[in-house]
Amino acid sequence: MTHRPSCFSPSRRRLLPILCATTAFSLAATLTPAVAAPMPIAATQEQTAVNRTCYDTSVPGTVEEQRLDNASPGGQPVPPQILERSGFDDDVERFTRILCALPGYRPALAVVRAQGDALWTTAIRRAQRTQQTPDLPSTDDRGLYWARISMAKALRQWQPRKPLQAAERAELIRTLEYASRGITSTRFDHGVRRVLVTGFDPFTLDADIRIGNPSGANALSLDGTRWRVNGETVQIQTVVFPVRYTDFDEGMVEHALAPHYRPGPQRAELVMTVSQGRVGLFDLEVFNGRRRSVVSIGDNNNLWGGGTVAAPVVAPGMPPGPEWLTSSLPMTEMAATAVPPFRTRVNTSVLEIPAGQTTPVRRPDGPTPGSIASEGAGGGYLSNEVAYRNTLQRDLLHPAMPAGHLHVPVLQFGAGNTSEITDPSYEANRDAIVAGSHAILRTALTTLP
Repeated sequence: MTHRPSCFSPSRRRLLPILCATTAFSLAATLTPAVAAPMPIAATQEQTAVNRTCYDTSVPGTVEEQRLDNASPGGQPVPPQILERSGFDDDVERFTRILCALPGYRPALAVVRAQGDALWTTAIRRAQRTQQTPDLPSTDDRGLYWARISMAKALRQWQPRKPLQAAERAELIRTLEYASRGITSTRFDHGVRRVLVTGFDPFTLDADIRIGNPSGANALSLDGTRWRVNGETVQIQTVVFPVRYTDFDEGMVEHALAPHYRPGPQRAELVMTVSQGRVGLFDLEVFNGRRRSVVSIGDNNNLWGGGTVAAPVVAPGMPPGPEWLTSSLPMTEMAATAVPPFRTRVNTSVLEIPAGQTTPVRRPDGPTPGSIASEGAGGGYLSNEVAYRNTLQRDLLHPAMPAGHLHVPVLQFGAGNTSEITDPSYEANRDAIVAGSHAILRTALTTLP
């Protein structure tokens, strides 16, 4: 790897003032004078070798982190290609270098938060600016994902001079996760209408390590943007959630969304969760079920939700609530939005276990009274669960809020591409999904009172 100046990447013409400022501030504020001395712009081979001694590579990463070396059929390892072609290899290298200069937990906490914020900021700026070939296009969400995974693995293997307690290491990784997902930076400005949109990481990576998630790409394209709708300024803030049951069990969705349902200047006026769903369809999911039931797929750590369609389970730590919740988005208007080459529908179908029975029944028009939720309109996986958790926060904190879930079409590679990390069909497919998502959201916003 060629080491570039830590704050400026001339080959990509990307200036990162926030990264430089936060890193410099954190180092100056938290390190001893000897450690806080200016770092060289380019590390020598000897310095790089020394830096690597602060990592114990025998410490295994999570299942998700172990995929960093995975290759496509007949191809080279995919994550390094994505990192290099998106420019996030610089961010990962910088993070691992800075970490080795830190003596322990307390100074690291501020630096990790700053680096996580900077990674999110870099991803947003990249997503909203045209990229030059051979870089991956701006709407590609995969670079942020693999950069975060790389940094989390570095934190897991980091061995500072002052040894870390398990809880301290876990807090550092949590801090990185929250900051680099936009959760700590969803701050709305004064004098604007406020909208919160979410997305997800890539998933099913064991089936194809190359894939991205268009809901994540959509979130990156929207964060911080301002639209003029009905003569008023609308500001959009976004977050991207992991495809991991553990994070949901620990309340990440509530931590991200609840502040924007509570009274005050950060209360949103519309909250829409978004995930990837079915081929060729934008689905507006009407009924959200309380339980997990998927058995065909694990999460990104290959953990399973624990339920089946005949015996669905409530997630650990799920706040109290009813079996079913309903979207309050303006679905009729949203479904009428033109989103070529796809179509949009209002989806009311659910799978329920009727009251007093034990066998699941498909109900095309929604649940019947007293039934148990086997699958919401969005299924029995984390897409349905994020929709339920979102609308539960609405009902608990601000019942009049328009809130609901949008499933975007599946992102697909071009026919015959089994090894390349991108192709023209893949790029056109993602761009069309993002454009359609924008159009559907704009339609929803025109209905705000």
